[in-house]
Amino acid sequence: MLEKCEVKSLDQNVFTLIGEQWMLITAGTPEHCNTMTASWGGLGVLWGADVATCYIRPQRYTYEFIEKSDYFTLSFLEEAYRKQLALCGAKSGREVDKVKECGFTVCAGAGNAPYFQEAELVLVCRKLYYQDIDPTHFLDQGIDGKWYPQKDYHRMYIGEIVEAYQKK
Repeated sequence: MLEKCEVKSLDQNVFTLIGEQWMLITAGTPEHCNTMTASWGGLGVLWGADVATCYIRPQRYTYEFIEKSDYFTLSFLEEAYRKQLALCGAKSGREVDKVKECGFTVCAGAGNAPYFQEAELVLVCRKLYYQDIDPTHFLDQGIDGKWYPQKDYHRMYIGEIVEAYQKK
């Protein structure tokens, strides 16, 4: 069962959470949302607020939802959900109802932002800023060729973490 907690009480390793454990980025409403698996992002402090960053390519279905939403969520699930995380990273919500396929239970956080009851940690974020990755600013030119061979650059979103829920 998830319980509301203070974001400053979290003690997980952000590199493990995002880079190894992965996360689900979700936007829309509890009635109509889309989610995608991500392993790029960050947590920190910016503009006097606790923030999360995430990165979404424009062709992803979740991009359409996050563009129309004032809030998004980051859900972190246990290893037992690795198959569901893989599905949410490999299939498009345009073609399959990923929430139904994975058996997730949708809940609502601040701003009616959808998240999943099955998560062990959820961060509800209010969008503060976005910016498209600009390849002319790469100081290491190898990044462009390695990560963007098709020139489909991510949009970065920065959200203030307004709620946190943790499995107790």
